[in-house]
Amino acid sequence: MSNEIVNKVANSKLEVINLEDFYPQGERVSLDISTWLKEGFVLIEKDFRASVKDYDWSKLQDKYICLECSTEAIVPSWAYTLIALSLSGIAKKVVIGDTDVMNSLLYNEILNNTDFSKYKDLPVIIKGCSNKPVPFNAYLFLSHKLQPYAKSIMYGEACSAVPLFKNK
Repeated sequence: MSNEIVNKVANSKLEVINLEDFYPQGERVSLDISTWLKEGFVLIEKDFRASVKDYDWSKLQDKYICLECSTEAIVPSWAYTLIALSLSGIAKKVVIGDTDVMNSLLYNEILNNTDFSKYKDLPVIIKGCSNKPVPFNAYLFLSHKLQPYAKSIMYGEACSAVPLFKNK
């Protein structure tokens, strides 16, 4: 009788997908537009347009920009659009919202452009822990993309995976 320890996970067909591997590199910058509003609440079109025109957009080159308003001001959609147009050709991407919104959108784009057919008829674990800010939506996007292919989908680690889906 052999006392050899056998790693059954390493010898199985189990595939582990770590969403951190898909994390889009690049700095995320939040731009609070309330500073361009009178007393942080009132958008005066002439002043707002002047602020947008005079802003040094070059410092946001190749960054992911999250447009936010830290006050409860009612900001018309054209104001965000004006800023986004000013960032055209400068920023990697512009969204209205925080970094979670940005990361969610980026993951959706990346996962939609990834071929998951290599996981056909294989058991897959979506790794649950991450050191990067992986949004919760990314887990939903990934499981949706895997479902037509995977034999089964689990969440977590091989030693304690939670079963989510089994293809019949």
